[in-house]
Amino acid sequence: MKRLCLTGACYLLFVAGVAAAAKPVLDYELSGISGELLENAQIYLGSLPVSEDERDNFLFTAEKSLQQSLNALGHYEAKIALDLDRSSAVWNLDIAVEPGPRVKLAEVDIRIEGAASEDPAFAELLERNPLQPGAGLQHEVYEDFKAELQNLGRERGYFAGELTHHRVVVDPQMQEAQVQLFYQSGERFHFGQISWDEYPLSRRLLEQMQTFEQGDPFSTEALREFQADLQRTGYFGSALVRPQALIAETGEVPVKVELQEGDRNHYRVGLGFSTDTQQRVSLTWRTPRINSQGHSQESRIEYSPIRPQARVDYMIPLGHPLTDKLLVGARLEENEYGSLDSRQRIFSLRREYVRSNSIYSMGLRQLDEDWDLGPERLNNDYLLPGATYSHSVRSGNVLDPESGFSQLYGFEIGSDNAGSDLDLARTYANLKGVYSFGGRHRLVGRAEFGAVFFPDKSRPDLAPSLSFFAGGAQSIRGYAYQSLGPTETVINGDGDKATLVVGGDRLAIVSSEYQYYVTSEWRGTVFVDAGNAYNAGDFDPVVGAGVGVHYVSPVGAIRVDFANSVSENSDTWRVHLTIGAEF
Repeated sequence: MKRLCLTGACYLLFVAGVAAAAKPVLDYELSGISGELLENAQIYLGSLPVSEDERDNFLFTAEKSLQQSLNALGHYEAKIALDLDRSSAVWNLDIAVEPGPRVKLAEVDIRIEGAASEDPAFAELLERNPLQPGAGLQHEVYEDFKAELQNLGRERGYFAGELTHHRVVVDPQMQEAQVQLFYQSGERFHFGQISWDEYPLSRRLLEQMQTFEQGDPFSTEALREFQADLQRTGYFGSALVRPQALIAETGEVPVKVELQEGDRNHYRVGLGFSTDTQQRVSLTWRTPRINSQGHSQESRIEYSPIRPQARVDYMIPLGHPLTDKLLVGARLEENEYGSLDSRQRIFSLRREYVRSNSIYSMGLRQLDEDWDLGPERLNNDYLLPGATYSHSVRSGNVLDPESGFSQLYGFEIGSDNAGSDLDLARTYANLKGVYSFGGRHRLVGRAEFGAVFFPDKSRPDLAPSLSFFAGGAQSIRGYAYQSLGPTETVINGDGDKATLVVGGDRLAIVSSEYQYYVTSEWRGTVFVDAGNAYNAGDFDPVVGAGVGVHYVSPVGAIRVDFANSVSENSDTWRVHLTIGAEF
């Protein structure tokens, strides 16, 4: 016990001694500079000395270190005055700095020589070159641009590239500097032979996933894109695309593709809630690779009180599996449209193309739907060829973009001479934009339009899923989900009259929202939504408005909106909850 106490006492004395030894023996104050000049000076001076030897070295090098820090930012005529006070145990150093004028770039001579002189990537780099005549000299900016130039050469395959001339000449008296930067790229290397690991996928499909061919100009961006595409297909547990040793004689870079198998089946359980569809639970089963031709399937069962459904989607790649595929789907769904309970059985066949940020699709949808209209049950079949187009761009955080615009357009037709119980043509458009300004301000706009055309007196044959309804968190806030639209009076089973919302053949909704970021994660919002679902020639718009609180979470914004029906002058406020990103 005594030994333990002695050990503990020694440890405490040691810690106290270290703490005492670590106490600074010199402090300093800098005056005359601020901002980046002050920050850079503090970096060059380093940490405070904690011993007499360190203090002597600090005092000996202080003026030189300060001058170097100022030179780095273009100030070559600085005046530095040091005043040392030794009257206390911790000496105090007052440093007064007059930075003087900043050296300006008078001449900038940057040359790209060799094959890279015709490379658009280098032309783009020169266009955004920060070293411009008249700009203040910053050596760090010069060094960063020099490194960026060399890195671009390596990324674009100019492996013999070098800086043949690089210097900054400063004339302190004239307060001018000259920059000379000459890059000789040599010839550009090309992709050589591409070899694949053995893998149970057809060679045709594997080669269709390549973002380059043997003989194409080398690019690390193409390698990264190729590897990312392989991973996104879901076919592989891991996929690595590795450049091999350079073959200088032929100017080629062979590439090795290393593939490992992943799990054949994936399962996912999901939970969610929104005020539109209420609570929901889902089970998804996915098979990323069924056979050597790259077929895959995804089956999903989802339950919610408003919209339970089950679906199966089977994908057949026709070209690149990410950009050209045939989708075969089947779905069973129940839904509440206004006052109508609908049951749908859908079979679909669709070809989908992806080009950049756009998705084009065309296909055929077979819809068998029955629904309750008061005591009466109706049923119709529809065979609907159609096409859709969508395009989306955004900048900033994927879950909380600074700006962006998305658009979706769809069109379907049906004929009673070609498998449908009704002649019809249906079109739909959805637009959304986001714009941020001033650091904390954000505007969100949304518009939704739809129309379905059919012969006169055929309205009873139009199924609820083909009609239009409005209301809810993604439509007109202040109203319940799909509660807005034309109505119809029926006699129910008890012989009483009932007014039912049956939907319209037209839809027009616009929304405007202003958001203010209180912090990077929390924002407040005010909004106005207007429009309605209606029948042609009978547009009666309604307006909902309110305020909201949004929290930007790792899964997207959690939006709680409080909205009121302005059109009805109601004192009742409705709460809308949604989770997810705008796009």
